[in-house]
Amino acid sequence: MVEFNGRPFKRVICWWSHGAASAVATVLAFKEYGAENCVAVCQDTGSEHPDNERFRADFTAATGIFIEVIKSDKYSDIWDVFEKTRWLVGPAGARCTGELKRKVAENYLNFFDDLEVLGYTASEELRLSRWITNNEERFIDPILIRNGYSKQMCFDELTRLGIKLPEMYMLGYQNNNCIGCVKGQAGYWNKIRKDFPETFDRMAKVEREIGAAICKTEPTIDGVRQRIPIYLDELDPSAGRYKDEPPMTCGFLC
Repeated sequence: MVEFNGRPFKRVICWWSHGAASAVATVLAFKEYGAENCVAVCQDTGSEHPDNERFRADFTAATGIFIEVIKSDKYSDIWDVFEKTRWLVGPAGARCTGELKRKVAENYLNFFDDLEVLGYTASEELRLSRWITNNEERFIDPILIRNGYSKQMCFDELTRLGIKLPEMYMLGYQNNNCIGCVKGQAGYWNKIRKDFPETFDRMAKVEREIGAAICKTEPTIDGVRQRIPIYLDELDPSAGRYKDEPPMTCGFLC
């Protein structure tokens, strides 16, 4: 039994997502609440970089924290979601996130007795506020924000622990999401085109099969800026600047 904000909880769930922030949040939670009260849980989407298995093993070897892996019993990966649901992404978010992460997490949770630890960093208080607004029935400890951790501090902490960062970070991606995230825009997808051409081609075909485009162009027409969908197979290879695009998150609020 632990206590947070004056309320008791039977269990602390640390959502471990193969990202630097969630990994450090897990370390802090196990220290603060005690290993006997915590579980570290990873939702396997089946579509992440294969180096993530190495990262998970290195994390456990360095910290002694075992990561429990849970997975959808309905879909094998993001491509399976796209094929069966005929849906990519829209104003309500990404269907793959809902099926492979949110529903899987909610099936695992005990909403009344579990305290959840998420990897929101010190610059993400607005994201946290949105999350709380949309999930009033859940109890969250923003442990990184409470302790003033930035994303760079999380990178530095993993390096101090002797854990090599996941390959997607080493390739220059801002987040360690699935390879080929439907929340990405032109700059991101042109980077995927270069680093993972088979994934780019596969997503381009899926777009056409479903009849939905991920990216948007933003031309000015009659003095008004427009957002017009563009298919990946029509995307200018020089379009976008990935480093200037907002980070894509793959959490419960996608």
